[in-house]
Amino acid sequence: MLVENKVKKKLREGLPTFGSWIMIGDLASAEIMADAGFDWITVDMEHTSITYETLPVLISGIRSHGAEAFVRIEDNNAAVIKRVLDCGAAGIIVPLINSAAEAQAAVKAARYPPDGVRGVSLGRASGYGNNFKDYFDSINEQVLVLAQIEHYRAVEKIEEIVAVDGLDGVFLGPYDLSGSMGIVAQFDHPRMAAARKRVIQAAGKAGKAIGIHEVSPEAQAAKALLEEGFNFIACSIDTIFLGNSARKVAGELKQISG
Repeated sequence: MLVENKVKKKLREGLPTFGSWIMIGDLASAEIMADAGFDWITVDMEHTSITYETLPVLISGIRSHGAEAFVRIEDNNAAVIKRVLDCGAAGIIVPLINSAAEAQAAVKAARYPPDGVRGVSLGRASGYGNNFKDYFDSINEQVLVLAQIEHYRAVEKIEEIVAVDGLDGVFLGPYDLSGSMGIVAQFDHPRMAAARKRVIQAAGKAGKAIGIHEVSPEAQAAKALLEEGFNFIACSIDTIFLGNSARKVAGELKQISG
């Protein structure tokens, strides 16, 4: 069976995609989040203790409930990218890309020869070899590769980064970007606003996807980002959905027992 990335298809058609984020390394969390109806779910391996033993289980849970499974990897490393894709991920978000050369390296690592340098495996992604030919023939075109823009140096090189052939888009990281400027979490600062605008314009001009993570679990916040120009929007995190709901009910119970 040939691989088809539904999210990549929507982006190519000029349609927005909405997903969410998981930091809890448990199958139940992955299934609940995917079953909610998001287009995609990203498993965060950069800022969590999720392991390569757990990752295939999470990806399977996400895909079995109709969402595409992406992974935010911990490093722009060919070995890391190979292992994540061999687990069955439909794409990767690569942190701290600051140059076209770094973006090119990620793209090459995510694709089999002759388009890239990804090592061939008969692992989970290809049905343990049972679907190898179809997987090999289609995955180079279907894998999604996004470069995370989270440093002022990346903004200075953004036009070169988005011009990299095979890079599907960029993913803005406001917290780290603002930190690199010495204005941590000051998202309304003029320098942040200018950087954000430059990234959106460069990606749009190049016809590339532009992503961002909206931590607030509010649909209206995502709508504002869509209107700003983003089209690959992560809506909150499993931990925040769980914590907000639990605190709301616990607070109401305290009032009742008052």
